[in-house]
Amino acid sequence: MAKVLETYSERIQALEQVKTIAMVGASANPDRPSYEVMAFLINQGYELFPVNPGLDGKKILGREVYSRLADIPEKFDMVDVFRNSAAIEQVIKDIEQIGFIPNLFWMQLGVINEHCASRAVELGMNVVMDHCPMIDLSNGGH
Repeated sequence: MAKVLETYSERIQALEQVKTIAMVGASANPDRPSYEVMAFLINQGYELFPVNPGLDGKKILGREVYSRLADIPEKFDMVDVFRNSAAIEQVIKDIEQIGFIPNLFWMQLGVINEHCASRAVELGMNVVMDHCPMIDLSNGGH
């Protein structure tokens, strides 16, 4: 049963089930948090699909950038969102259009949207808000 994951151990268990990640709001700028987190997750062995309409067709850290989730040519386990809380509703709408439901919907530090979290759970996704997978995987999420 999908739910909002509240604890560190729940988040780590969820990440252990993930192999592929679509990163919405990925940046090619090495000074941006999304770039640092993407590099970390790649180094942890995850397959990353960066999503950024402004960089469509370019590459970030050797990974082709997609304009939208529906353009990614394979299924992914997790959506990691580096967008502000107001942008989350559109990301949920985009997920509803891709033809499958990822296992995990992750909103980064500072990103909280209770309404969209509820919708994501209704769709069948576990949800994390206001956390960073890099921090959790570095054992700093306690």
